[in-house]
Amino acid sequence: MSAGERTPVVVRHDPVASRFVAEVDGRESECVYRRQGDVLLMTHTEVPPALEGRGIAAALVAAALAWARQEGLRVRPLCSYVAVYMRRHPETRDLLG
Repeated sequence: MSAGERTPVVVRHDPVASRFVAEVDGRESECVYRRQGDVLLMTHTEVPPALEGRGIAAALVAAALAWARQEGLRVRPLCSYVAVYMRRHPETRDLLG
């Protein structure tokens, strides 16, 4: 793989732990949430420093927001990264609640 190529990010939902997880290069990244009724409180997104800049956080948040939409949930971004992501992706703003 050349330096310009990225390893595809595979995100899985771990509903028992209330998080979305991606493992890249043997390291785990996560987007953590709490569900309160029909509201998804997105509380924390973390990517190890060695993996930053590879689109992992964006993939995690996109998967979480897609799941929220599928479930008919509103989203409250308590995580600063999620808030910025939603500002940069206007197609997600209808989920705010």
